[in-house]
Amino acid sequence: MADLNLEQARFNMVEQQVRTWEVLDPRTLDVMDRVLREHFVEAHHRNLAYSDLHLPLGHDQVMLSPKQEGRILQAVAPRETEQVLEIGTGSGYLTACLATLSRHVTSIDIFPDFLEQAQGRLEREALRNVSLISGDAARGWDDGKRYDAIAVTGSLPELHRGFHQSLTIGGRLFVVVGTDPIMEALLITRVAEDQWAEESIVDTHLPPLINAPQSRRFTL
Repeated sequence: MADLNLEQARFNMVEQQVRTWEVLDPRTLDVMDRVLREHFVEAHHRNLAYSDLHLPLGHDQVMLSPKQEGRILQAVAPRETEQVLEIGTGSGYLTACLATLSRHVTSIDIFPDFLEQAQGRLEREALRNVSLISGDAARGWDDGKRYDAIAVTGSLPELHRGFHQSLTIGGRLFVVVGTDPIMEALLITRVAEDQWAEESIVDTHLPPLINAPQSRRFTL
């Protein structure tokens, strides 16, 4: 009965949360229906796996809400031939969705224990097209490669260009910029070697990326 309840909860998540947040891309909806979110949460949060919540992960970090994950997946729209960079592995759920849709995912997290947990979860899902790397990518991730899609899963107080050069021509970057109470999700597309297009997607809220750079502000 519990599995039937989770199956119904997954259906409700897609139809009542994700779709209603203007996530209508069929591939995004399909992958969120296929990847079992309850496999990526702690056992005591299993019954909350499909809730419209930020679930705690430890280190004061959270698992994003399903509708936010759906917006990210729809925005970066990875294809089967494409390379994806994820900043902030977290639970590994979004990593699994990205890996299911793309050729390969490189996922960076500052917390080694998150990577260890995610590794086990991804292996249980038989997802082998993922490289998990420990590091601080708050200012960008320059590994000499270019990526077709980059998903930054923590917010930046200010938009910086640390990720721009890591995009292929035609590559898409999802990032949330701002501070409480105003944050804006942006989709940035590299349209030429020295040119990027910027589109505002939605107002939302993500916890800040650890060590994200911010201009020093002086107050009297």
